[in-house]
Amino acid sequence: MNKPLSVGVLESQVDRYSTHQVLNQAQPASGFNAFSGDVVLREAIARDAPWAAERCAALGAVAGDEDVQELARLANRHLPELKTHDRFGNRIDWVDFHPSWHALMSLAWKHEVPNLAWRTNEPGGHLARAVLSYLWNQVEHGTGCPTGMAYASYAGFEAEPALAIWAEKSKGTTYEFSRREVANKPAVVIGYAMTEKQGGSDLRQTQTTARFSHSSDYHGATAHWYELTGHKWFCSVPQSDGFFTLAKVDGGVTCFFLPRTMPDGSYNRFFIQRLKDKAGNKSNASSEIEMAGTMAIRVGEEGRGIREILSHSHLTRLDFAVGSAGLMRQALTLAMRHTMTRNAFGTAIAERPMMVNVLADMAVEVEAATLMALRVAKATDLMGSSEHDKLLARVATPAAKYFNCSRAPAIANEALQCHGGNGFVEENPMARVYREAPLNSVWEGTANMMCMDVRRAMMRDPRTLDALFDEVKPLVGQDSRFDALAQGAERLVRSRVADEFMARPMTESVVRLLQAAELIRYSTTDVVDAFLATRAHSGAGAWSAHFGTLAGSVTESAARRIVRRAVVGA
Repeated sequence: MNKPLSVGVLESQVDRYSTHQVLNQAQPASGFNAFSGDVVLREAIARDAPWAAERCAALGAVAGDEDVQELARLANRHLPELKTHDRFGNRIDWVDFHPSWHALMSLAWKHEVPNLAWRTNEPGGHLARAVLSYLWNQVEHGTGCPTGMAYASYAGFEAEPALAIWAEKSKGTTYEFSRREVANKPAVVIGYAMTEKQGGSDLRQTQTTARFSHSSDYHGATAHWYELTGHKWFCSVPQSDGFFTLAKVDGGVTCFFLPRTMPDGSYNRFFIQRLKDKAGNKSNASSEIEMAGTMAIRVGEEGRGIREILSHSHLTRLDFAVGSAGLMRQALTLAMRHTMTRNAFGTAIAERPMMVNVLADMAVEVEAATLMALRVAKATDLMGSSEHDKLLARVATPAAKYFNCSRAPAIANEALQCHGGNGFVEENPMARVYREAPLNSVWEGTANMMCMDVRRAMMRDPRTLDALFDEVKPLVGQDSRFDALAQGAERLVRSRVADEFMARPMTESVVRLLQAAELIRYSTTDVVDAFLATRAHSGAGAWSAHFGTLAGSVTESAARRIVRRAVVGA
């Protein structure tokens, strides 16, 4: 009765009761190059900035690296912690991060994500930097906030002699997490503290006040110092080395730059009240801050702060348009890898005709968003030499920011549908992408704010309308659907620009026209046909609000070719 069971009996019982045989699981989206494998990016760099191809390929390998993706997971799992005081009771107002955050920041700075446009003398610097940002937004989105702010900040430093040292340090490529004074750091991280709770996007409602203190030498130039008093409702990356902010001087909104560490090594009076508990962007610290006797350097003239900060906002809006396109690309890559490596009903999920429709539809949207964002980046490169591009950028930048940031949640939702429940757990990067997707649409101006800016640019300078329609004029006559789209957009814009109620449909018509034009110039017949048959069509078989509703002249074989074009990596 106590005789031991034979090995053979034990093995059979283990097999009989085993519940952990793993079958038919999707492969992780890793081991690929997000640049070299992306035909849209590769061709864009070959056209406009071939000198940057090696840089982009190096970062593309980082985006597809399994160890780097693990850093992204850890940075979003172990959240930043506010440290208001040290153990001795001294006020320090600092933020602690998991080592993974610092590793990611070091990679971003090493690969020139914040500053390539300012470091190079080659043509197409802003476009090349946009491609780096697009790739970095497929790595980790929380660190995409400080890279974007550092990129935009150079515009403010460059025009202010007292901030020349900050302009130089903002071009550094060695990230350092410390409170050393700017002269002692190899590179700097820059934040923005504009938003106040009573005004939101309406910066004219700024309540923070500033009082002139003194003028003095600051690293070889004269700086005009003011004392600031007030509360900022939203300050991202509060551990940054310095911040652009707004305050009123005698009632006039004025721009200031606030160093965290003063020239003598003491800490500025910058009080972090709390960190925001956000729906997404978890790895990045966002905060509320108090300024009380806080020292800041005036940037530009008193009372002209909003005009001053607008020189930065063009770059932040471009970066958000690019970043959201990159997020959409990541969502598409994750959806493709999951559906191509997991089976259902006898085939890979991606081979099922309905899923082909979904993936192709998403691919068309992502490519259109990407090419439009890169066109804005190219216009930014040419603003100093081309009046056409300068005028076009005034309209296209807020339009691209509005549309790409608003479309990202729809792409993320559909990519989540491709995963099913597997995508809704935090172990899967799809969950992080899904939570992140809406953020860019509410930072740096909501959708309505962007559409108001499009309308405002058109009304202030009607030449922007001419630039917009001159942009697409060379393509008229190639496809009757495009011609109809161009004619309809021009009628709507010219007749309804003064009607705020029509600002959104007017802006959307501008976006779809620019996207169609870029696709005709640079994409395949299949993609162009699918876009024009759906996004520019209002008759039978029209595209609906959901992806996977390609119909009419878009065949399954054409959809399969579109999917193949969009695959990144093996």
